[in-house]
Amino acid sequence: MKTTEGAALTRRAFRFVVHEHKSKRLHYDFRLEIGGVLKSWAIPKGPSLNPADKRLAVMVPDHPLEYIDFEAIIPEGRYGSGPVIVWDAGEFVPLDTEDLDTALSKGKLSFELKGKKLKGAFALAQMKGLPKSTGKEWLLMKKKDAYAKTDFILKTELTPTRLSKLKERIPPCETD
Repeated sequence: MKTTEGAALTRRAFRFVVHEHKSKRLHYDFRLEIGGVLKSWAIPKGPSLNPADKRLAVMVPDHPLEYIDFEAIIPEGRYGSGPVIVWDAGEFVPLDTEDLDTALSKGKLSFELKGKKLKGAFALAQMKGLPKSTGKEWLLMKKKDAYAKTDFILKTELTPTRLSKLKERIPPCETD
């Protein structure tokens, strides 16, 4: 968005959440509020504040907005069965575009995260031209800024104490 000199640059903030999810294996679900749904990526190694880390992010089906604060144990036999908790949440502000759907369809989205853990500039970039690609492979990357941490270590929040407080619940969506 271009502005005239002295005019304030304002961008709309949207919500994001990172779920720590232990289904078949532990992973982190990164979700951005875009177009009335939560666009979602499964990140096997979880997000990082280290710009040297390029995290595989596999796009998964969209989730309804009601899923943003979901925490529970998804019952056996259901898609994603196992414990799910909110690992981080907050707002994200798009950078370089106001048209998020077009940015995603072009395979690149830059944004600023304003979470409790994840802060600063990040980018999602689709990996194109890979052998045996499904078209769902992306990279989540931290950009170099004041929030970057080269010594970042991902810490689980899914502790035995936290796990003991979760109840079995069916999520507000039926994703295949």
